[in-house]
Amino acid sequence: MQTRTLGTNLEVSAIGLGCMGMSSSYGKPADKQEMISLIRTAVERGLTFFDTAQVYGPFTNEDLVGEALAPIRDQVTIATKFGFDLDGGNRGGLDSRPETIKRTVDASLERLRTNTIDLLYQHRVDRAVPIEEVAGTVKELIEEGKVKHFGLSEAGVQTIRRAHAVQPVTALQSEYSLWWREPEDEILPTLQELGIGFVPFSPLGKGFLTGKIDETTQFESTDFRNTVPRFDPEARKANQVFVELLARIAERNGATPAQIALAWILAQSPSAVPIPGTTKLHRLEENMAATDVELSAEDLQELDTASEEITAEGDRYAEANQRMIDR
Repeated sequence: MQTRTLGTNLEVSAIGLGCMGMSSSYGKPADKQEMISLIRTAVERGLTFFDTAQVYGPFTNEDLVGEALAPIRDQVTIATKFGFDLDGGNRGGLDSRPETIKRTVDASLERLRTNTIDLLYQHRVDRAVPIEEVAGTVKELIEEGKVKHFGLSEAGVQTIRRAHAVQPVTALQSEYSLWWREPEDEILPTLQELGIGFVPFSPLGKGFLTGKIDETTQFESTDFRNTVPRFDPEARKANQVFVELLARIAERNGATPAQIALAWILAQSPSAVPIPGTTKLHRLEENMAATDVELSAEDLQELDTASEEITAEGDRYAEANQRMIDR
């Protein structure tokens, strides 16, 4: 597996593993022992970068990742996230107060069975707490040895700059794929300027860009895609043009649409490390093999030009989640 560097010195595998779907959001949680086996197999195959968060479950995903990686902790990089009120009366709301960050990070360390978190993200920007306070609190945790690197998720340019001035930001995590290219406008140039790594989540469009989902696909009742406008049946039908584009390039390269989608992201920046999620070994192997796909200049030009001319049908989040995005 190839490696890439986030920020100045956090070296990770060129593709990571988003672990959220193992425990939440995509229907019934997967079998814990099977997921522990999958995570350990990923490490055996060379993948070293694992992404979780306090809110996934809540808490159960951190526990899963911690148990899976405990025997091989020195071989991997673990990223987790804080920023939601998961214990108080405002359950599900944002909470990045310094006391909450410190308390919940201690709990994350216990669940992850580790003495230090390699990369700690603020999950969503909390407008009630100045980002300078958040960055300063993480800086204290870094000085105490509980955290190694600071990250932000779905943060806007001004927030990134303000945080970076207090504690250098190693990585920004945001949604990015052929059907969501907004970060190219301001985010990616800012990250390049400041030397911050980029960790795209949902690089396969929450599964849509694999070509395995169409307007007839039925999701489990607890699958959050049931609430996403972009996954309404009519939107899925309209958005098949993205899959058709990927399939054309895939056929020319002896690859799959998912591999082309990931290879395209890898080609956008040497500091981009996508974190596709899966609960299946064959999908893990497929995703990891994307690092071996070499897209030609013509391939990249066709993907860029064609996707820019397509307008994706439907918002990428329900309205309540849209309001949490920092601009």
